[in-house]
Amino acid sequence: PEYVLPFFAFPSCYQSCRKVKIFAPDIEQRDVVNHLKGSPTEENRNVLVESARLARGDIQDLAELKASEFDAVIFPGGFGVAKNLCSWAVDGKNCTVNEHVNSTLQAFHSAKKPIGLCCISPVLAAKVFPGCEVTVGQDKNIDGRFPDAETASAIAELGCKHICKNVNESHVDNANKIVTTCAFMCKAPLHEIFDGIGTMVQEVLKLA
Repeated sequence: PEYVLPFFAFPSCYQSCRKVKIFAPDIEQRDVVNHLKGSPTEENRNVLVESARLARGDIQDLAELKASEFDAVIFPGGFGVAKNLCSWAVDGKNCTVNEHVNSTLQAFHSAKKPIGLCCISPVLAAKVFPGCEVTVGQDKNIDGRFPDAETASAIAELGCKHICKNVNESHVDNANKIVTTCAFMCKAPLHEIFDGIGTMVQEVLKLA
């Protein structure tokens, strides 16, 4: 669901214990959408509470995440990133980034630990780390598969380099240890999106 936004962090013992911890910010959602009708509702929901549904309750407030205790962090995508983790949905490249999201990115980057981002979430890195390299797919709407291709131009305007990649690929910015893939920024079969996210996860683990 586009408004459920857990983060996945790999503890420093990951290679031996294969454990993942999940985090989400304790904030109110920008809005709540009835996906049956495709329109906003009057209700209010909390991002951490909603994320707990996917995490089966095994989740923590993002404010409690300490980069020193983890080897890597992965940010799933979804339109909620552009609405709740930052204001990209409204402000585009002039957006602000949630303080805990910003501090998490900065902490992992400063510690030279890998950061994985997929779908629209690479815009977070573009906003926080000018000069970095990311991908959100293609910079042109090839065969109607990339309807949000203008996002690549906005990333370039932020002083970052957009790397065109197919949906089943990821891009590694080795200098910044940032790994990105476009996921649902491309209208593609689910297995192709799955493959792309899989390459992103694998590349993150190689850098960890």
